[in-house]
Amino acid sequence: MTETTSGWASARHRRSITWIVALATLAMAFDGYDLVVYGTILPILMADPSQIGAISAQQGGALGSYALVGVMVGALFTGAVGDRLGRRKMMLVNIVWFSVGMGAAALSTSLTMFGLLRFFTGIGIGGLVATVGALVAEFAPQGKRNLYNAIVYSGVPAGGVLASLLAIGLRDAIGWRGLFWVGALPLVILLPLALVKLPESPQWLLVRGRTDEALAVSEKFGVPLPTSAPAPVEKVGFAALATRRYALGTALLGLMSFAGLLLTYGLNTWLPKIMADAGYDAKGSLAFLLVLNGGAIVGGLLASRIADRAGGPQRVIVTTFFLAAVALTLLTFGFPLPVLLAAVAVAGVGTIGTQVLIYGFVSNYYETSARAAGVAWCAGFGRLGGIFGPIIGGFLIGAGLSNNINFYIFAGIAVAGALVTLLVPAVRASRAAAPTPTTAAPAQA
Repeated sequence: MTETTSGWASARHRRSITWIVALATLAMAFDGYDLVVYGTILPILMADPSQIGAISAQQGGALGSYALVGVMVGALFTGAVGDRLGRRKMMLVNIVWFSVGMGAAALSTSLTMFGLLRFFTGIGIGGLVATVGALVAEFAPQGKRNLYNAIVYSGVPAGGVLASLLAIGLRDAIGWRGLFWVGALPLVILLPLALVKLPESPQWLLVRGRTDEALAVSEKFGVPLPTSAPAPVEKVGFAALATRRYALGTALLGLMSFAGLLLTYGLNTWLPKIMADAGYDAKGSLAFLLVLNGGAIVGGLLASRIADRAGGPQRVIVTTFFLAAVALTLLTFGFPLPVLLAAVAVAGVGTIGTQVLIYGFVSNYYETSARAAGVAWCAGFGRLGGIFGPIIGGFLIGAGLSNNINFYIFAGIAVAGALVTLLVPAVRASRAAAPTPTTAAPAQA
């Protein structure tokens, strides 16, 4: 079974990939929901100590970071074991883990309990983020990888849009606990579908020497196998990242992700509070969050199409980082509301949308034996940036400094991210083994 010029080996191949991309996108949507829902409820928790206790601005930033510490732990753990246990198993485990964490957080009665459960939930999110990048890279047809990766990771801002809309429309009716219960829905919506429709990656099976299972997956789901045997590998997972081939690129990709996620989490956590302090009412301040994530979805998809046509996302990422710096600077000038909303939309493209492109860059930078580890490294190390984003905002707001200082700092980080991206070296191609007839399944219509 071979791919045609359109990228599809058969109609069944196309249906299978559509299901895989849809499931991965839905998983990422709940990641984005978790990211943004905290920002939507933070003003309530800070204003009403009877919920889980009194929360200062600094404590609010710290609570926002606990989940990100969990994401870092989950991503790094998945990187350590994901290239050995497989993509499907890691997806299923982390869907359950994340859902249970969100539901349990809705029952929190104290700051300590809430913080611990945010950390617990983050572990599952980190596992999902690290796994879906490898999954898409190994299933998406050539020429569509950046687009499909963007579709999947655009689930993050899509989930942010969902959280913003639900907060605007239902927060007063169902409260912050109800919004967290919505985050537990993957257990009853996503998990049953994934059990039936999500196959293991044939590329991963071949690398692990499980040729018969790879052939069975290919036949059942119509997914073509490589026309040549996988190149022999001496090191798998994190060990491969430290090799001469990947070491410098891995360090720079980690710094890119650090910058992208610092901007993403910093803005999503504090933008409603900053705009509320600027005089906008509750729904008006949440509208800025909606525009930020909506801009990221549209801009990220357009940028990914450009990346596919340009032969890669590196130059596109440089451009979007610089766009973020410009947009964030414009937010300090007190322009009329329509101009501010446009600037926030562009900032969404340059921050959240840029992180979508970074995951695509990372997923295709590594070969199968190191792919999950590479994505996990960037997701895990990048989450350090995500941890610092809410903390920086909380510190500056708590210190009584101008909100513009936040925007200037975020703009400077975007410029630094662009410069780092320019330095990422091209990876040397490995030598593939000679073609072998055992890696191709019989053609199926």
